Amino acid sequence: MAVDEAILESTISGETSATLRLYDWQPYTLSLGIAQSFSDVDKKALGSRGWDIVRRPTGGKAILHADELTYSICAQANNPLVSGNVLESYRKLSTGLLQGLQIAGIDVDSKPKDKTLSASSINPVCFQFPSDYEITYHGKKLIGSAQARRGLGILQHGALPLNGDITRIVEVLVFPREIDRQLAKENLRQRAITLSEIVQKPVNWQETADVIIKGFSESLDIALVPDKLSSAELKRAYTLFREKYNNPQWTERI
Repeated sequence: MAVDEAILESTISGETSATLRLYDWQPYTLSLGIAQSFSDVDKKALGSRGWDIVRRPTGGKAILHADELTYSICAQANNPLVSGNVLESYRKLSTGLLQGLQIAGIDVDSKPKDKTLSASSINPVCFQFPSDYEITYHGKKLIGSAQARRGLGILQHGALPLNGDITRIVEVLVFPREIDRQLAKENLRQRAITLSEIVQKPVNWQETADVIIKGFSESLDIALVPDKLSSAELKRAYTLFREKYNNPQWTERI
């Protein structure tokens, strides 16, 4: 999260071009939306599994980052690839994800959300319901995304679950009753899916990253050039890590 924000800042300043970043998580980490209550977290269950926790700079509900490919896109707000309101930029960027998965032979879709489905305000799990232009497979949510707008810059990031049990997140969240936990687990199983469930075999992270890169390049007609973080971005990311994202005053502030 600190690296994403550092790239966003350098993009806003013009020191860095628009950036697509792909990464994974070690250790597995529960991320909370920027306005989500920390009381949703079962700290004892989280600690017993050796999983970490962070608060995202974007909205939404909790996501367990485990066995997944995470993407982030940082760009100046006037960049044609992300310009317009939130839904317009979501729609544009979803084409890259769609194209990449379709290259891999996955029959995915991206469209406005089904208005007949509404997530409960007390539901702490992000992947229960797809939002507008998020990626779905036969109605099941495959990629969850969120966006933050800061002045002249836009950060959008999202999670593509590759392998493992997508319902694991339920075990580290607080529910009023055990039956509510089991119901949330069953709902999640019915409404979300991993890539390995679709192809019915384990999925390789690098192979998935390669098709996502190709999808963005082809659908947006751009040349993506591999690069590393600048020394200034590394320094800023460490400061953000120390003062914000690894600071309980930030993570537990709500």
